Amino acid sequence: MPPRGNVASCDIRGASPGSRELELLDVARKLTEVHAILLTGGSAFGLAAADGVMSWLEERGIGYETPVNVVPIVPTAVVFDLGSGNPSARPNAESGRAACDSAVENDVPVGRVGAGTGCTVGKLGGFEFSSPGGLGIASATEGDWTASALAVVNAVGDVVDENGKVVAGSTAPSASFDPPPFGNGDMQNTVLAVVAVNAALDKPGAKWLAARGSDGITVSVRPAHTRYDGDVAFAVAAPGPAVGPRDLDVLGFLATKAVAGAVRNAVRPS
Repeated sequence: MPPRGNVASCDIRGASPGSRELELLDVARKLTEVHAILLTGGSAFGLAAADGVMSWLEERGIGYETPVNVVPIVPTAVVFDLGSGNPSARPNAESGRAACDSAVENDVPVGRVGAGTGCTVGKLGGFEFSSPGGLGIASATEGDWTASALAVVNAVGDVVDENGKVVAGSTAPSASFDPPPFGNGDMQNTVLAVVAVNAALDKPGAKWLAARGSDGITVSVRPAHTRYDGDVAFAVAAPGPAVGPRDLDVLGFLATKAVAGAVRNAVRPS
């Protein structure tokens, strides 16, 4: 739940996204402020959790003012994790409310928790050879600027470190990768990320920052943004200092670094 007066946008790289309210984040749309961003599991069923977030915000008067009521805007994206456990155990409106009640500004658990609970990575050789994914958090700082990121990692590809070494991925024999044995059950992937900065950005600037967040997925997941992934990166600029062109380049670099760090933190929480 970002501060009021924020400016938000998103970048969609995956071919199979599951989402709600993302069109409002396009630079051609009037809206600039969002009142929460929800990342959830449960495939399209999990989008129902946004109803609980909206009601929680409405009860507190948080949203766009209209003549009859406040209307909270809650962009939402999901990962497909139904194959990792009980497929009928899906986030719902009560889950969304619980997430709001539990939201804190200090450290939160990472790994296979929250939206990362059913996540897996390294499915190129088949789901049976996958490794645990999860939820990760990281920050990157240079000078007066800091970018912070949260990622939910359920990728078809492997997660790699800064040197390209696999830190979590498929356990299949190498022969299984040529060609990748995808079947109808292998559309169970996606990496979601949110990157936030304390800076005064307009919506095109936030959109550009979201794209740099997607770059963080590109460098930390191999392969990334496949036809079997629904990758989405959000960017939120909270009210802060003015940003010049050179500063925006610095923030973009930090966004990429923070998202990549969050992806890696999701699979190696220590």
